[in-house]
Amino acid sequence: MRLEVILLESPNPYQTNSVPIDEKQWNAIIHNDSSFDGKFYYGVKTTGIFCRPSCKSKAPKYENVTIFNNPEEALALHFRPCKRCKPTGERIPDQEWISVVTDYIEHHFAEPLTLDILANVSHGSPYHLHRVFKRITGLTPVEYIQEKRVTEARKLLESTRLTVTDIGRQVGIANPAYFITVFRKHTGSTPANYREQRRDQS
Repeated sequence: MRLEVILLESPNPYQTNSVPIDEKQWNAIIHNDSSFDGKFYYGVKTTGIFCRPSCKSKAPKYENVTIFNNPEEALALHFRPCKRCKPTGERIPDQEWISVVTDYIEHHFAEPLTLDILANVSHGSPYHLHRVFKRITGLTPVEYIQEKRVTEARKLLESTRLTVTDIGRQVGIANPAYFITVFRKHTGSTPANYREQRRDQS
């Protein structure tokens, strides 16, 4: 039996053509079967990371998986080796690893994001990710997410008539009071005052 992954149009930079996945390969991935290590590798298109079948990271969604015969195929398509299972036998440089995380935040900031979620998608431990992320960027992952959300909120306040509550939801902060608190912490003013000030300047 063969299963076919049909990929949809997406801005994802790791998008590939439709890839046939053998049922045994899929079972090896979801069960972390080490007996398949070296026989094939799999990439996760949403993160651009590729792994050994035995990788202990959270199982990817079926539609996000593409299969490679060897690490060279994955690297040629700009996939990065997993930090956890090291499919090339080498560690991914910290700077490159953190760029995986920041890229993910850039595309998913409006979704619920936690340190555990980021550690899962980047195939690392939460503690190690937090420490390395702060060393590389100068910010904790949570601080980086908040800065991204506030930046996007400022754009929406300046360019739309959406309510403050709706803007908070669109940037991933559904609680209005918390959105106002985060926005004020980063800008020194509330969203409503910020919008008013920008209108006065225009």
